[in-house]
Amino acid sequence: MAVRPIVDLLQLSPDFVRDPYPVYARLRADGPVHHVRAPDGEELWLVVGHEACRTAFTDPRLSRAWMQSGDIGQIVNTDQDQPALAHMLMSDPPDHTRLRRLVAREFTPRRIEALAPRIQQITDELLDTMLAAPERRGDLIASFAFPLPMTVICELLGVPGMDREAFRRWSNEMVARSSPEAEGLAYQETTEYLRELIVAKRSSPGEDLLSAMIHAVDEGGDRLSPNELIGMSVLLLIAGHETTVNLLGNGLRALFAHPAQLAALRADPGLLDGAIEEMLRYDGPVEACTDRLALQDVGMGGTVIPAGSTVLIVMADADRDPARFDDPDRFDIRRDARGHIAFGHGLHYCLGAPLARLEGRIALRTLLERCPDLAMDADEAQLPWVPGLLIRGVRELPVRW
Repeated sequence: MAVRPIVDLLQLSPDFVRDPYPVYARLRADGPVHHVRAPDGEELWLVVGHEACRTAFTDPRLSRAWMQSGDIGQIVNTDQDQPALAHMLMSDPPDHTRLRRLVAREFTPRRIEALAPRIQQITDELLDTMLAAPERRGDLIASFAFPLPMTVICELLGVPGMDREAFRRWSNEMVARSSPEAEGLAYQETTEYLRELIVAKRSSPGEDLLSAMIHAVDEGGDRLSPNELIGMSVLLLIAGHETTVNLLGNGLRALFAHPAQLAALRADPGLLDGAIEEMLRYDGPVEACTDRLALQDVGMGGTVIPAGSTVLIVMADADRDPARFDDPDRFDIRRDARGHIAFGHGLHYCLGAPLARLEGRIALRTLLERCPDLAMDADEAQLPWVPGLLIRGVRELPVRW
């Protein structure tokens, strides 16, 4: 099998962070696996193409068990025994199976749908505040797309409102660090805060998810350990808002860039569910999966990924693969976008996907109903993008109404 030379993504396109899709398409045309240098200088391996990505997601040789099988410092600036990483997304079966079973009961379709009235209330209150601005313009991320899912997940978990801005700062560092030092501090502060909160919840449990996780016991008597409670809380807090923030931000950018599609959606709200799936496919909130570890030499598509390598599965490219979707670079809210892997694939498929879809549906419907003249108020080329290959989205989205 071939040993591929390293490819510098920024050399292929200086505009890679804003628009990576042409680069991924160029790589895909040359094969499903590539050794690359990311914009931050990290060397890793990318898997591209719909079929190859789906296969990689289910390959047991590509592990998430960094704490047991690898050096966590290869991907995160923190200690090997960091409690904030003791969660199901950092594990393989059987540990993953056990951890997911202990929390999945709190994410049943019935429980998620029961949140709809509260999500609607939060949506209305945020828009009341946003639309009261006399200048009739503002940042949609700061005023709406971020506080909506952050409020929902914090209320669901039982995190006091006064701490939510701190969690946003910590989350930003964990998914797209500004520096290794800031990332390490975020993990440390998050762990310290949650450890104290869990102690308080043990003595005074509420109706929230964190209280339920503390006292959850399965049929065999198994329960989450103290470190696992911290880790699962971190995972739910971060995944519980980052996906929705960027589903809304990316989806609205796509609508603004395609006025005919926006007009069609306004004219027929029945298109909303399909529109959300197309937003997820066309420009989803997660560009590539969380880092996988090659447990051994892995042969894929005629190329060998060496044991110990960091591997990313590029969902953003999988969902633009013409072998799976006709004319994939066209944004079409009437398209049958089923089969996209914006929420992952296999055993690590996003547990919170139904919640993100519900929040997206309520938020977009209400926003379009209440803001008939909503439009972007900036040049897209000048928008500040979230760095890194994990989260796909903008930090700010100036709009006018």
